[in-house]
Amino acid sequence: MKRSTLPLVALALGGLCIGTTEFAAMGLLPFIATSFGATIPQTGHIISAYALGVVIGAPLLTILAARMDRKTLLLSLMGFYTFANTLSAFAPSLGWLTVGRFLAGLPHGAFFGVGAVMGAHVAGAEKRGRAVAIMMAGLTVANILGVPLVTMAGRLLGWKLSYIGVGFLGLVSVASIAAWLPRLPVSSQASASTEIAALGNAPLWMVFAAGAVGFGGMFSVYSYVSPLLTETAGLPLKSVPLVLSLFGAGMTIGALLGGRLSDRSVVKTVLAGFVLTALVLFGIGMLAARPWAAVLGIFALGIVTQFLGVSLQARLMDLSPSAPSLGASLCHSGLNIGNASGAWLGGAVLTAGYGNLAPAWVGLGLTLAGGLIFIAALGPARRKFSI
Repeated sequence: MKRSTLPLVALALGGLCIGTTEFAAMGLLPFIATSFGATIPQTGHIISAYALGVVIGAPLLTILAARMDRKTLLLSLMGFYTFANTLSAFAPSLGWLTVGRFLAGLPHGAFFGVGAVMGAHVAGAEKRGRAVAIMMAGLTVANILGVPLVTMAGRLLGWKLSYIGVGFLGLVSVASIAAWLPRLPVSSQASASTEIAALGNAPLWMVFAAGAVGFGGMFSVYSYVSPLLTETAGLPLKSVPLVLSLFGAGMTIGALLGGRLSDRSVVKTVLAGFVLTALVLFGIGMLAARPWAAVLGIFALGIVTQFLGVSLQARLMDLSPSAPSLGASLCHSGLNIGNASGAWLGGAVLTAGYGNLAPAWVGLGLTLAGGLIFIAALGPARRKFSI
């Protein structure tokens, strides 16, 4: 067995735990809404709260823990994540659940950011993209197995037991990190000021903005996937977990493909990701009223989502060589700005009565805007980073 295998499995288990919790919320929305007597758009605020936690926590925790051993930091982040998710199961109201989801989001981005650096360390710099893809594969397995199981459990046993189950999964992840990850001390020059100095980089912030805007496209659709499939495409409610599994299978394909292509050309892979995402969202907006097209569209959305996410993270790491953990964590901060804005805008057009296909058109606009920002970011960076 290769030296890097078990450490990468431990990181993937962390991704599985985080991905199950993050994406299960979309499938659980109808059950949570019924539990608290709220509408689905109102309940969608728990998705935005989680995303806001990621946005704030990713850079803040990475900077504050700049001098901490990377293994110790990963253990601390996953331990807090497990606690916050278990706490969510005991929320007495939708307001308190929203607070719980915000707390759970705080360690999310920092975990993936630091995990990306750890993965590159154990796999080698020449296989960085593939190592990050394997860690992110935990998200894909979450959508193949974890999210559908949690959604099914929420339908049969109640959503609160679903969050308790995720808490148990978090304990398994903590144990695997403790057992399999090597220690990775930081450089003696590492400090909060060094991390902050790495932020003085215009291309970095432009790529961050591209992800923050562009990824809103996917989340504007996926946040409301349940009513899209059941009310518009006419599929039965029991089919939703299966379609979520297909989304996860698509993410697996996208992660592996995106990781390999990023090792060849990060910039070309990101550009392809934006173009393909726009095409998929256009197809959903045009055809998702047909059951077969809705299922195929969600599967394809999973592919392009992970394809783009892996390559964007690699690009941000390239643009912050003195603080790669911060660059990688900023990717997740940006993606979750997209999560929050996409969920909010998707809910807004639903509330306005434009129908369940309207979020796809909102998503198309966001994706195209993100792609244009990324292209603009290439100007000042083109001489230093080859396309």
